[in-house]
Amino acid sequence: MTSEVAAVLWDMDGTLVDSEGLWSISMAQLAAHLGGELSAATREELTGSSLRRTASTVLREVGLPDDDAAVTSAGRWLLDRTHEVFSRGLPWRPGAREALATVRAAGVATALVTSTYRELTEVALDSIGREWFDVTVCGDEVSATKPDPAPYRRACELLGVDPSACVAVEDSPTGTASAAAAGATVLVVPAGPDVAAGERRYFRDTLVGFTLGDLRLLHPTSVE
Repeated sequence: MTSEVAAVLWDMDGTLVDSEGLWSISMAQLAAHLGGELSAATREELTGSSLRRTASTVLREVGLPDDDAAVTSAGRWLLDRTHEVFSRGLPWRPGAREALATVRAAGVATALVTSTYRELTEVALDSIGREWFDVTVCGDEVSATKPDPAPYRRACELLGVDPSACVAVEDSPTGTASAAAAGATVLVVPAGPDVAAGERRYFRDTLVGFTLGDLRLLHPTSVE
């Protein structure tokens, strides 16, 4: 097989594993720990968001100041709590493991591109498996997190490929915006908030049944 798809770039939370719900629970527990309650609208707003923005938003939601010290402390609490949850194992999203296997078997380069910090990503990789990815880029390893294009640009830099030759697989508006701004074609498999249609954005309800033919549809001359 030859391919003009240089790499497939995978988001993690909500795309490969069903961790967004677990993260949402941790956020609600942080709000309760701080003496307040997190609204459903705010939980949805924070889907795919960075740790710092999440901690700051939760603090404001419960009526507390979000100065640097408070944000750092809340973020640390959230990381520790989520570490406990992740360490119990993470459930795959429907079809995700099989889709990863299909891409790897075809010899296409892969990257994991996540807003999750490295320490939590390593725990998640204990469940997912490190062998699926040539490189991994985490939220605390880039100058700006999603929706900024920096994470996807960094992944492509590490792989030595042009973003325009890559397909990113995402579930959230934040991640989709990041990948699209980097120049990648985006396969959107929504798992939460609706993702708006746009140029070079393609949609599937699920990764169940994903084949190399899907890459052919995204890049019509890409798979022979």
